[in-house]
Amino acid sequence: MPGWETCGPNECMVVSGCCHDSPLLIPGGRVFVWPYFHKVQRLSLNTLTLTIESNTVYTRQGVPISVTGIAVVKVQSTNRDMLATACQQFLGKPSNVVKSILLETLEGHQRAIMGTMTVEEIYSDRQKFSSKVFETASADLVNMGISIVSYTMKDVHDDNGYLFALGRTRTAEVKRDAEIGEVLAMRDSGIKSARAEQQQLASKYENDIEVARAQRDYDLKKAAYDREVNGKKAESDLAHSLQTAKTRQQIEEEKMQVKVIERQQAISVQEQEIQRRQKELEASVKKPADAAKYKMMTLAEADKKRIILEAEAEAEAIRVRGEAEAFAIEAKARAEAEQMAKKADAWKEYQDAAMIDMVLETLPKVVAEVSAPLAKARHIVMVSGGDGDIGAAKMTKEVLDIVNLLPDTVQR
Repeated sequence: MPGWETCGPNECMVVSGCCHDSPLLIPGGRVFVWPYFHKVQRLSLNTLTLTIESNTVYTRQGVPISVTGIAVVKVQSTNRDMLATACQQFLGKPSNVVKSILLETLEGHQRAIMGTMTVEEIYSDRQKFSSKVFETASADLVNMGISIVSYTMKDVHDDNGYLFALGRTRTAEVKRDAEIGEVLAMRDSGIKSARAEQQQLASKYENDIEVARAQRDYDLKKAAYDREVNGKKAESDLAHSLQTAKTRQQIEEEKMQVKVIERQQAISVQEQEIQRRQKELEASVKKPADAAKYKMMTLAEADKKRIILEAEAEAEAIRVRGEAEAFAIEAKARAEAEQMAKKADAWKEYQDAAMIDMVLETLPKVVAEVSAPLAKARHIVMVSGGDGDIGAAKMTKEVLDIVNLLPDTVQR
């Protein structure tokens, strides 16, 4: 009975017979067929994994080695020509026969590539070997409608110990390079450590220099501030000392005045006592002669005591006054010395201005001294030559001329 035939994507149907000049290829799909008129055959499109073993093959150097490769192949279904070729080559054959054909073909190409390369090239550059086998074998398999999906060299070995010796030499080289690399790494590490330590010390020294510079600036500024504060404090202490000296001088002068008054009062009391005794003596004397004599003697004695007391009081007053004057002169001299020192400092700073200030301060005193003799004169006779000022105007002009000479005198 007629009907539909189907196949999966991993299978290809080949329909031949009536109404078909060439076989109809259906890779995964369906087709309507008539029995007795059409023939349907199926070809597997599954991949085939082939283990290619090439034992004891002599390389280009004549060293026999054995290589095992793994190849994955399949019928190319996307290319109609290659699919048709595969159908011509393998349709109706069992899968083991197909594998045997492909395995023989691939092994032949693998052995041929092994003969063109050295053991070192095969062992060290497996990608190059695999690429050559893939390219060479692909050309033949395409003619069979088969494409190589992948090829990889699985193993390479020999029975004479060549690869072992080659590996041992390489191992020795690797160990040598590792030891050299370790020594070089240790050397570089030591150099880097020394440089890092050097940079750390340089940073530390720079930091110490900055700290010392900051300390120096702090000390300089502190010294300047201390100098200014001490100057102000010294001026304050000096002003306080000067004021204290002046106050002490005033107190001593007041004390001296109190003592003088007390001495004067004592003398006055003694004088009154003498007068009282004299009156008592006069009243109590019975005989005028004795009274007169006694009176004279008493008066003489009283005068004597009075004189002595007055002399002692005067001497004591003079001594106290002298001490007060001496203390006052000393304090005044000290104050004037300090004042002159400050004036000297001011004169150094202001010079001409200080000189003018001194002249202006002294000028009234000079005028007073010049005019003092004139103030004491009762009569002044002035003679004029007939020209210029006369009378009081002339006298005033002469006084002013004397005063005008003062700046030149001070300057000299």
